[in-house]
Amino acid sequence: MSTRTNGVELRSCIFIDQLQPQTMCYLGTWIRGRLPRSGMAAQVIEVAPGLDIEPLTDVALKHDHVEAGILMVERQFGYLEFHSRSPEAVHSATGAVLDALGASPSDALRPTVLASKTISRVDGQHAFLVNRNKVGSMLLPGESLFVLEVQPASYAILATNEAEKAVRIKVVDYRMVGATGRVYLSGEESSVRTAGEAALAALERVA
Repeated sequence: MSTRTNGVELRSCIFIDQLQPQTMCYLGTWIRGRLPRSGMAAQVIEVAPGLDIEPLTDVALKHDHVEAGILMVERQFGYLEFHSRSPEAVHSATGAVLDALGASPSDALRPTVLASKTISRVDGQHAFLVNRNKVGSMLLPGESLFVLEVQPASYAILATNEAEKAVRIKVVDYRMVGATGRVYLSGEESSVRTAGEAALAALERVA
C-alpha cells in the first residue's frame, strides 16, 4: 500500500532499462511529446491527484537532460514518462522527482494482477473484434493470445516491455492509462506462453 506524501499518492515509479522496439513504436502511435527511440532508458511515474504531475514534470525536465513523451492528466491520475539515451540522466531526474515528493520508490503501489490468460488458436471472429480496437500489430486467426489486466494501469508498459524482451511476439495493444492497465500479446503458442510468464515475473519482481 502506498503512502501519501505532501498529499500526493505515488502510484507507480517504473524504470525501464531498454525500451523494446514494439513497445517503443506503440508509444509513438499516441503520445504527444518527444518520441523515444529503441534501447533508450525510460521512467514512468503515476500519481494521484492527477494535477500534481504538472509540478513534478517541471522538476524532472529542469533537473537533467531528459525528454518527456507523456504528460497526461485523466480523471483521477496523472502520468509522466521521460526518457534518455543516458540511464544516469533518467535516474537523476527520477531522484529529483522523488525528493520533491519526499518519497522513495518503495512508497509506490505494488502491481496487482486482476486477470491473465493465454487463449489458444484464436478464432477469426475473435481476431476481428480485437483488431477493431488495437493500436499495435494485427492479431491473426490461429495465433495464440495472452491478455493481462493490472493495477495501477502504468505497469502495463513494464509487463509489455519485459515480455517483448524475453521472446519474439507481437504487441497487439497495451493500455497504461486509467483505472486498470491492459496488455494484448500474440504469436505462436509457445512464444506467447513464454511472454506471459515474463510479463508476470516482471510484475512479481516489483511486488
